[in-house]
Amino acid sequence: MTAPRILAIDQGTTSTRAVMFDAQGSPLAISQLALRQVYPADGWVEHDPEEIWAATLTVCRAVIDKTGGSVGIAALGITNQRETTALWNRRTGLPLMNAIVWQDRRGAPLCAALRDAGHAGAIQNKTGLLIDSYFSATKLQWMLDNIAGARAAADKGELAFGTIDTFLLWRLTGGRVHATDATNASRTMLYDIHAGRWDDALFALFNVPKSVLPEVRDTAGDFGTTAPALFGAAIPITALVGDQQGALVGQACFEPGMVKSTYGTGCFVLVNTGARPLPSRNRLLTTIAYQLNGQTTYALEGSIFNAGTVIQWLRDNAKMIGSAAESEQLAMALDAADGTGRVCFVPAFTGLGAPHWNPDARGAILGLTRDSGIAHIVRAGLESVCYQTYDLLAALRQDGIAPPPALRVDGGMSANNWLLQFLADITGIPVERPVVSETTVLGAAFLAALGCGLFSSLDEIKNAWRMDFRAEPCMPTARRETLLKGWRDAVNCVMR
Repeated sequence: MTAPRILAIDQGTTSTRAVMFDAQGSPLAISQLALRQVYPADGWVEHDPEEIWAATLTVCRAVIDKTGGSVGIAALGITNQRETTALWNRRTGLPLMNAIVWQDRRGAPLCAALRDAGHAGAIQNKTGLLIDSYFSATKLQWMLDNIAGARAAADKGELAFGTIDTFLLWRLTGGRVHATDATNASRTMLYDIHAGRWDDALFALFNVPKSVLPEVRDTAGDFGTTAPALFGAAIPITALVGDQQGALVGQACFEPGMVKSTYGTGCFVLVNTGARPLPSRNRLLTTIAYQLNGQTTYALEGSIFNAGTVIQWLRDNAKMIGSAAESEQLAMALDAADGTGRVCFVPAFTGLGAPHWNPDARGAILGLTRDSGIAHIVRAGLESVCYQTYDLLAALRQDGIAPPPALRVDGGMSANNWLLQFLADITGIPVERPVVSETTVLGAAFLAALGCGLFSSLDEIKNAWRMDFRAEPCMPTARRETLLKGWRDAVNCVMR
């Protein structure tokens, strides 16, 4: 008998990856391909859906081949960059244009018009979201308004909309299943998270026909099977989950009040609020954490637009470092008392996310002197990610969320031990990194195992979580307050 395995797809903003896991959640094989970023205009970001599809097939086939073929694969789970919007023809399956990425700002004028018309409160009450072009609704509205013939075709029922999970599901099932899960639906600004359904009033507000929308299902369950020709067998697809909710599951944050923070392209802090959708008074988002057996668990979320992009900019644009690992070395090389020499880096490349939600802010490096060098700027870039995390945790406290006993971190930047120590120091909260730090894809695998019956409960996921590294806060309070004041002053300089 072949031991059961779980195939998980992690389609992210900068790469497409497949990981094969054993039944206990240990990775057996990994394959990953970088994803090309397309910038048609200032503030516009796109991905080619066909490139995503081709990469998905390539990485999946690679890990299947590395682990003995498709026999014994019990299930497949998908986690994805959220909000990124695709629109395709139902008959041909071909996209009408590139997918519009979550970072894209072209919907900002539509959002401004909605705010000016007084719709912000009603939209937030239903969706838990602030009006922002970050979400899918205005991206879809823009597509229907700007692609020749798109609106007429949509009105005839000829088009299908989806976030990337839905697009991949459509392709994997040979066009048989047009569905999403509740976590991804909750990020579209078209879904009533309290009633648990698409909302007709929101369709009218955004001028979106209901016919393009996918069916919404539980996060773990039956999503059909892959077309047998793709991987040599029909593999059950038993989980779809947005990437940040996938990380929440991968971090086993199942108790209300538990917090995880993922450091990828952006940074996303989620706190489990249980069966209660907690409204925020501090510009955080109320969202669905997961939905299992028809029961919805909610979360509060703060989104930072630029985290890993800081390192990418320092490496690829500024040419200050040759690799991400160099950033840790440079930060450690500076004297601890001097630090950045008061250099402050505000990485508002695409605006500022929560709790500021200012799409017009732009990045700045402040406090430069003749003594400032590359190490000071690189370290300031790392510090900026921690300061932004502090801002999110402060907003959570103001919304009545008690400081967690620990902040569970994951994502590519969490490999940087210096960063995690500074994060613990500036937040005053212990920071924990798990053994499997790529918890987004691990969460998809865990949910797929739950969906196919390999796991019987969330307790089995909780028992599988293991800690690899812990940083305890040790910075004096006066030093922390001085640094935070400098950060606040720098942020005020870039606000418009």
